[in-house]
Amino acid sequence: MSMTHYMSLLASNQPWNLIIFMAIPVICAETLTISEFFIIFDRVKSGGLRTLNKVVGIFAGFYFTGIFFYLLFNAVIPLTTTNGWHTWVDVVAVGFYLSGVLFLLPIALMEIGVIFKNKTDEEKMKIHFMLVGGFLVVAHIAMIFGMVNPEIIDSMSVMPGMTN
Repeated sequence: MSMTHYMSLLASNQPWNLIIFMAIPVICAETLTISEFFIIFDRVKSGGLRTLNKVVGIFAGFYFTGIFFYLLFNAVIPLTTTNGWHTWVDVVAVGFYLSGVLFLLPIALMEIGVIFKNKTDEEKMKIHFMLVGGFLVVAHIAMIFGMVNPEIIDSMSVMPGMTN
């Protein structure tokens, strides 16, 4: 069975790639999500839970930005220049995975005070929640498309030059 580059990345170099590219970002996203619910429900502005949320948000944003640049230069650009993509589902899986940076990096930047400085605490909570939710959506889309066997899609490929 053929697999997308997304799944191939996670399956190779076990267990390290799975930990680096999947476990750490997902654990961070789940920690952010769960703590976010408590912060919003109880309107927490300080304390241990808020500190945990802030530290994880900063770490996740910069960690995933590192993943983004690593995969951009070591996977996306080489696959694109050599027509190495395994159909359009491969592009969708990797593209949605990497789009997670659009949600996690702003969380980190907001937490260190680079962006949204003039927003109220209420507005920041709303933005933070939407960014966490956005990351979860794109990560799940990446996982779903990443698990598709490109061979069943090959006959429907709409991108010329793609090979198995």
